[in-house]
Amino acid sequence: MLILLDDTGFGQAGIMGGPIPTPNMNQLAADGLTYTRFHTTGICSPTRAALLTGRNHHQVGFGTISELSTGYPGYNSIWGKDVGTIAEVLKQNGYSTAAWGKWHNTPDWETNPIGPFTQWPTGLGFEYFYGFQGGETHQYYPQLFKNTSPVEPPKSPEDGYHLTEDLTDDAIKWIRQQKSINPDKPYFAYFATGAMHAPLHAPKEWIEKFKGQFDEGWDAMREHTLARQKKLGIVPQNTKLTARPDAIPAWNSLSADEKKLFARQMEVFAGFLAHTDYWTGKLIKAVRDLPGGDNTMIIYIIGDNGSSAEGSMSGTLNNMMTQNGFPDNVERQLKVMDELGGPKHENHFAVPWSWAGSTPFQWMKRVPSHFGGTRNGMIISWPAGIKSKNEIRTQFHHVIDIAPTIYSASGITFPTELNGVKQTPIAGVPMNYTFINASATGTRTTQYFETGGHRAIYNNGWVAASFHGIPWQLSGSVGFKNNVWELYNIDDDFSESIDLAKKNPKKLDELKNVFDQEAKKYNVYPLDDRFVERAINPNRPSVVKGKNQFTYLAGTERIPEGSAPPVYARTHTITAKINHSEKNEGVIVANGGGSAGYSLYIKENKLVYFYNFFHLNHYTITSTPLPEGNLKIEMIYTQESKELEGGGSTKLFVNGKEVGSGKVDKVVPSRYSATETMDIGKDLGSTVNEAYKTPFAYTGEIQTVEFDLKQKYISFFRYFFFKNLSLLAESLK
Repeated sequence: MLILLDDTGFGQAGIMGGPIPTPNMNQLAADGLTYTRFHTTGICSPTRAALLTGRNHHQVGFGTISELSTGYPGYNSIWGKDVGTIAEVLKQNGYSTAAWGKWHNTPDWETNPIGPFTQWPTGLGFEYFYGFQGGETHQYYPQLFKNTSPVEPPKSPEDGYHLTEDLTDDAIKWIRQQKSINPDKPYFAYFATGAMHAPLHAPKEWIEKFKGQFDEGWDAMREHTLARQKKLGIVPQNTKLTARPDAIPAWNSLSADEKKLFARQMEVFAGFLAHTDYWTGKLIKAVRDLPGGDNTMIIYIIGDNGSSAEGSMSGTLNNMMTQNGFPDNVERQLKVMDELGGPKHENHFAVPWSWAGSTPFQWMKRVPSHFGGTRNGMIISWPAGIKSKNEIRTQFHHVIDIAPTIYSASGITFPTELNGVKQTPIAGVPMNYTFINASATGTRTTQYFETGGHRAIYNNGWVAASFHGIPWQLSGSVGFKNNVWELYNIDDDFSESIDLAKKNPKKLDELKNVFDQEAKKYNVYPLDDRFVERAINPNRPSVVKGKNQFTYLAGTERIPEGSAPPVYARTHTITAKINHSEKNEGVIVANGGGSAGYSLYIKENKLVYFYNFFHLNHYTITSTPLPEGNLKIEMIYTQESKELEGGGSTKLFVNGKEVGSGKVDKVVPSRYSATETMDIGKDLGSTVNEAYKTPFAYTGEIQTVEFDLKQKYISFFRYFFFKNLSLLAESLK
């Protein structure tokens, strides 16, 4: 069983000396080994691609997440047949295989319900999949797939639904069934819950357990965490706490309101992690309680990268809003502070908590140049195969080493050919030698790191690192002409606190040459440090690319935003042909959800167009009462503003007659949600408008819903391109 958490820093979980108790991780570690120098890639999709193949992430096409892919071999997010997965190899060696939770390794343009499915879990060796595509999902209203079919959660948030609990129950059911039907057949289970990625959602009773525990702030949290880490032996006694970046304020400099809000944000995160530990603990217990359960190797990786700084300096009620370039503020969050962690918001904590969560290192997620982005705790427990118990291992290893470790433990020789395709050799090395000897010399002597222009190279105890811009700034390029490289001897300096670049320039040059060799070997070049600009790459494949007219039939649902008509900030018409009676009501079409989006629906015999601008502004245009019979209803939106979020006017028509009009002053420039979909005849997931409850399906007959896009979609591209033109040109050099 391979368990992977999301967005969890080295210094957050109790097992690693963090402030959040994790008794179930502790129990697993008591029966096995805890690794304190284990590394990921610094961001989610690349880590997962490397983990499941044993190759470096650029070899699998995942130099970044799929949403930022380009056409270069290391960055196209196209998982080649020459890099077969653990699941495929084990399946062909007699294992049952299944995956749960976050995937985020299917190209963004292939995540819709009609595929193709070759890069879905079921196309890459997993016989069963229950989880979600994309980088995150709402924990109360998730967009779920069972294998390749969209499915809805079995109950509502009001009935106590939470995704982590659902995934756990389903995994336990699958494992028990597998062992009941064929108890002699081994299995490979990959459990990648969406925790701890934003939105940070947890039942309120779990959040309340931590009330008041973070009132001292992030500076004190780092100091206390390091002290615990030393006491537990997680870090050497001479480990130094790295300095707070200038961009992060001291806790004592904050206002009373800021401290109140920020402390609550961390309480929510702590409740989420404690809740996750409890439910993964139930899964682990279910595995161990099975006949022969002690012979199941459980690998638990505590984070696919460091803690996330994507919530901006103030945190946010709406994670998608900040990713669209609109910051939140303390005042707005304070008003609904008690609702944080619940289904109404897609909340994220402030940047400094991610820095504190990566104690004792510098930086956090999206910064693979430093260990704050790449060093994660890891536990291996295999009672029948590892005699050592409750011990720490300090050999330097990387996520690519997991696959060969599993092959070695299961006695499988990795094939040179798989499904008729010659395989790219495994880049990882097995870690099994560490099971026996705590002081054994590490076998991973070299490892490169790169995403988003941040670079580092590990070589025989030394690290050269090139930091490349604060990770919560999502647009623009800083270029590569004036790069600064740092040098660390991590055998003596665990936390990378002492830069030796000026004292030992010869060693630095030596390591920079090693990085260049590894980069050429593993498809790292060309470097590209843009973020948002890459998300709007016009050359990326898409089922909507080049189209201006779309026709949908009734019953079409769960269309990912990337496969829906891109109506953002452009003139467009939505036309629906329906058969209507006075008693009929419900959604005609909706895209998005509580975070942002639009809905065209009928209620109280009136046609309503509702626009949700990041839950900050809501616009409602309502018609006069509708006639009965066959109706042609139209919503015509005219884009009038040239500003990034500027909107326009809306008119409603029934059978050619204008029946309503109004203004939509602000519109979303790029994306409503990372978690929601477009649906015809209903509004699945969290609803765009709180005036109705999901699914609010239309009770009459819908014949067709048509979109006609009149104006080329350039607003978002124009804004970022011209704003950062010189920086973009520099990055391309």
